[in-house]
Amino acid sequence: MNIVDTLRCGSDALQQVGIDEYELDARLLLEHVLKKTRSQLFLAFDLHLTEEQFLQYRLLVQRREKREPVAYILGEQEFWSLTFLVTPDVLIPRPETEFLLEQVFSQTNKDNFSRGRILDLCCGSGVIATVLAKETGKRIIASDVSTKALDVSRRNIISHAVHDKVQLVQSDLLSAFTNTGQFSLVVSNPPYVSNIDVDNNLAPEVCDYEPHLALDGGLRGLEIIALIREQLVHALLPGGELFMEIGADQGQEVVAMFAANANSSKEFKTVQVIKDYTGRDRVIHAIKSEG
Repeated sequence: MNIVDTLRCGSDALQQVGIDEYELDARLLLEHVLKKTRSQLFLAFDLHLTEEQFLQYRLLVQRREKREPVAYILGEQEFWSLTFLVTPDVLIPRPETEFLLEQVFSQTNKDNFSRGRILDLCCGSGVIATVLAKETGKRIIASDVSTKALDVSRRNIISHAVHDKVQLVQSDLLSAFTNTGQFSLVVSNPPYVSNIDVDNNLAPEVCDYEPHLALDGGLRGLEIIALIREQLVHALLPGGELFMEIGADQGQEVVAMFAANANSSKEFKTVQVIKDYTGRDRVIHAIKSEG
């Protein structure tokens, strides 16, 4: 069977089980099997697969038919124009987190890239820490409660040659950091999905395959965020900043949470919601008082 017929076979199989991007997924899986880029694949459209290649392709398509995400099947995901290792121990990096990083680079007080420590909190696969290290050249701390996630992070920072700039720390949120006032910048993509949504309302690719530890933010998706707010006020330097990804319907409640006690010299003086390109709440930007 040649490439055109093989792609049609894969696309039809994925369409029949209701996968929206059936043509894209079928192509990505075939590129992986044949070790070809998109351009190379279509330039060789009349190439016939070996029996072994077709069998391998069919096995991958069958995994996708069961709604296993393509990123886990391939073991990698593109993020910030870089290729990152992903496993079922970490969330698959998404465009929303690229948006988070765009806000970090465009809105952070430049002094906060150097006057204190920089933390990627709930680092998962380490994409945020890796991008921060590559773009700023600064030393980054990346923390997560999951040792398996930290192993993925370790492999990614080595792959992208920033292992000398990123320090990995196992920590339940900020519990491992005992010194007060040490961070000038914290960037975080914490668990913020309600446990009801995790169990009932997510696509099967997410609820059946991605780690619930990295998704479940409690009853309303705000429990982990509340803990971060409680701990962070002590960990940030005066004038330090937080950029945190949130759910599309959480902005008002998270702003109220962070703006509480705003008149105190040790609390947050500025808290704002940054909407994404679709107009949805996506990032909280909080600045600690300099008092």
